[in-house]
Amino acid sequence: MKILVCVSKTPDTTAKISFNADNTEFQSAGVQYIMNPYDEWYALVRALELKETLGGTVTLINVGTADDEQVIRKGLAIGGDDAVRIDAAPKSALFVAKQISAHAKSAGYDLIMLGKETIDYNGSEVGAMVAEYMDMPYVSYATKLDIAGSTATLMRDIEGGEEEIEVDLPFVLSAAKGMAEQRIPNMRGIMMAKSKPIQVIPAVPFEDLSVVTSYELPKAKSGVKLVQPENMDELVRLLHEEAKVI
Repeated sequence: MKILVCVSKTPDTTAKISFNADNTEFQSAGVQYIMNPYDEWYALVRALELKETLGGTVTLINVGTADDEQVIRKGLAIGGDDAVRIDAAPKSALFVAKQISAHAKSAGYDLIMLGKETIDYNGSEVGAMVAEYMDMPYVSYATKLDIAGSTATLMRDIEGGEEEIEVDLPFVLSAAKGMAEQRIPNMRGIMMAKSKPIQVIPAVPFEDLSVVTSYELPKAKSGVKLVQPENMDELVRLLHEEAKVI
């Protein structure tokens, strides 16, 4: 089985977020970056489990600059066989999906996996866009994946419950919590990752249909107001006049 796992670089969850003077770019100076946890913990680890059970290879793909290679090497240390880095700064979900699909179309992957979303943008867009460009079925928010022959059986989260799906290979899948458990790279994996190949390829020409005009931080949270249990009139007034929820 030939599996492609899409991985992205995201700021650590503890990073302080700020933008430049005109709010058009994220300030990356001093920010610690990690592999997007949904890509790493669920998509990549489940891909490796499938390889260990069914045989085959796991290739990582990343759209990013040379700064992303530390993140890619971690994926190789966990167990990926090789990697492809498309040498371009990611501009939008559509740009990323176009670059991934341009490579994948000629490579003949049986399965394309990625996390359900990135922890910085939370858009859940790239997977569906890759599937559209590839003209493949797409299963989102999958929590379980088993493969027998050329057929996959999946469970996915839906509102109020779960849904069981069968789909023939090849297809695109976004992985959610429950798909696998996090793996920590061991010393042998870290040493082996240094010699595993990362193929760097140029981005294909692409014109974005939308561009970011500005970013803004959410308003700071106000202090907590405590209301005595016997003072219900004051609680109602605050909910009506300040919180504006009633």
